[in-house]
Amino acid sequence: MRWLKLTILGLAMAGNARGEDIIDVLRRSQQMRLDAMVPATDATRAQAIRHSFETLHHALDADAKAELKVVSSGPLAETLHGHIVVANEALADLPEGERLFILAHELGHVAAGHWAQMQQLYRHWIPGAVTQDKTDPVAPLLGREASGLAHRHEFAADAYALQAMRNLGWDPRHAFAAFSRQGMQFDTATHPGTRKRIASLRAVQAQVVSPSSGIAE
Repeated sequence: MRWLKLTILGLAMAGNARGEDIIDVLRRSQQMRLDAMVPATDATRAQAIRHSFETLHHALDADAKAELKVVSSGPLAETLHGHIVVANEALADLPEGERLFILAHELGHVAAGHWAQMQQLYRHWIPGAVTQDKTDPVAPLLGREASGLAHRHEFAADAYALQAMRNLGWDPRHAFAAFSRQGMQFDTATHPGTRKRIASLRAVQAQVVSPSSGIAE
């Protein structure tokens, strides 16, 4: 989940003039990001992505109420406002199994309510109107907690997507191929590095247990 990448000071400056609370600032910032995106220009590629998305959306958890927006640039996929899955039209160029895994990962964020959890964390640290005198003292702790939560969300969404692949009859190797194709990434504030994500997925795969027998499949 590529949640807001403004600094805490930036949030204070954004909210101070309007007397907004932190949720208002977060929502407005995400909407500005969404509004700036250019719709996809290749109808064929956009349709391929929509087909994969609908396949997943109908097959997965009913709680994953999401909508899709296909755009012409930016990351391959991200989720905004907690329910809008934004996909770069370049996603259509990937093999279908990899494309399904990436979209299922975003639907995992939606189904688990990850954006609402992040909003709650911000509100815990910055209650009431956003002002610099409130944000400056908590910035280091909030930054660490938000980063830790974002990393946990990524691991959880990966696990959700891996299970989705299994449920749809796709070989889990497509999930690992999706990571390999994107190259080795290191930890960021919002995402754990590739090695950690692959290790986490392998652990999830190894722990898949038959509900009836208690024996790993």
